[in-house]
Amino acid sequence: MFQETTPALPATADAEPGHDESRRQFIHHAGRGLLAVGVASALPVAAAEAAAASADAAAPPVSGPLDIKLPALEAPTDPKGAQPFNPDAPERRVGYAIVGLGHLTLNEILPAFGQSKHAKPVALVSGDPEKMRKVAQQYGIKASSCYSYQTYDQLKDNPEVEVIYIVLPNSMHHEFTIRGAKAGKHILCEKPMAVSSKECEEMIAACKKAGKKLMIAYRIQYEPLNRMAQQAVRDKTYGKPKLIQMVNNQNQAHDQQWRHKKALAGGGSLPDVGLYCLNTTRYLLGEEPTEVSAQIYTTPGDDRFKEVEENVTFTMRFPSGVISQCMTGYGTFNNKSYMVHCEEGTIKMDPAFTYQGLHQERVHAPKGKQLKETPNDPQKDQFALELDHMADCVRNNKTPFTPGEEGLQDQRIMEAIYQSAKENKPVKLPAVAKIDAFRGSPPQEEEA
Repeated sequence: MFQETTPALPATADAEPGHDESRRQFIHHAGRGLLAVGVASALPVAAAEAAAASADAAAPPVSGPLDIKLPALEAPTDPKGAQPFNPDAPERRVGYAIVGLGHLTLNEILPAFGQSKHAKPVALVSGDPEKMRKVAQQYGIKASSCYSYQTYDQLKDNPEVEVIYIVLPNSMHHEFTIRGAKAGKHILCEKPMAVSSKECEEMIAACKKAGKKLMIAYRIQYEPLNRMAQQAVRDKTYGKPKLIQMVNNQNQAHDQQWRHKKALAGGGSLPDVGLYCLNTTRYLLGEEPTEVSAQIYTTPGDDRFKEVEENVTFTMRFPSGVISQCMTGYGTFNNKSYMVHCEEGTIKMDPAFTYQGLHQERVHAPKGKQLKETPNDPQKDQFALELDHMADCVRNNKTPFTPGEEGLQDQRIMEAIYQSAKENKPVKLPAVAKIDAFRGSPPQEEEA
């Protein structure tokens, strides 16, 4: 039988680099800590709770960001690990009201708040009270902060709500943006912005009149891998870009969903999935097209496409000479990809537009030997990035990177695409000399 003893730590242990004093003391006094735990466990529960409450009351509030840093665990030659998540304290986050509880909201947007640093859901708006009641319970939203489409305007009396996120059929964006601005709230609106240029202009005017910000939810412009592709294009990493191919196809379910009704959707594949091809090309280049030409084809007898188009192909010409060929459809197997062909290499994204699992590959031939490089994907939640950018703009009075003017420009180009297909000839567009002419403040690059 023997008695176990704890050897004393060497004096040099306290001088270990990169560790804060409290951590050193904890390690140094680990044996004493075990004894303390035993003593503390013997305290009456009421006394322990009183001590904890007293400590909370005495703790001074933290001023400034709650940014906690940790020393690196990796050698400089290894990939860098992530720093702590560092979200804002709940009372500092920007409160959102989510309007519409369909697939996108329930599958992507509401879960994204769990990855958000600066935003929180505080209110819901829906036409289905029972579903809304369940969702409110899931996300800890008060029953008093649940509204119908008829009581939507009462959001003006809810001080917790600073931003309204509109996730409704396209034709409803106009009405609920204007009503939201009149209620004194900032607006984040899903794309496409509206179903006509006139509606887009009225939405912009309403938000400006109310002194409120308007952002369109172009998530690709906030996603890290697409931002890397844009940087490579803008930096001419592989020489000048010359040709771009964009594809966004999916096979729609055979049901009478709102996307198949022109009164709700405004159009078919073009404003829904084709918009990604249009907007991402503009985003990568920073230029605006000077001419579009297009063709539309819809399979006869397919009940899904009685009111809206099935397939659209369109070509855009840009001032630098770049030609972008785009294909979008509602009746083929899922394909969401693009390629930017430059003088000395090609940047590929496949998939490019999905919510998760994006992949980038760069093909080039330095010294005559072909190489394929794959940048690491930071795997950020695209919707959380959008939510946080809008929150940052609200808190710091910035113009969103994708404001209403960005949505209006896309709508004008889509109208030219429809015109070209109808007239079977190219359509000229007004020249825009400025790079990123319709964008606002770039999103803040946060440490991984």
